[in-house]
Amino acid sequence: MSERAAPFYCPYCGDEDLRPHEEGHGAWECAACNRAFQLKFLGLLTRGLQPNSTGGEPI
Repeated sequence: MSERAAPFYCPYCGDEDLRPHEEGHGAWECAACNRAFQLKFLGLLTRGLQPNSTGGEPI
């Protein structure tokens, strides 16, 4: 198995000083803004990739 990806920055303040949080899998804490958050993968979308939504041909 491969290791899970870690977030690069805090979604609240943008700082990069993140550490795993003790609350469980996918939980992180930011030392800069003193917030804790959790990331969760929901799954793949069934609709797949959408064609160009502008209606025109790509240049």
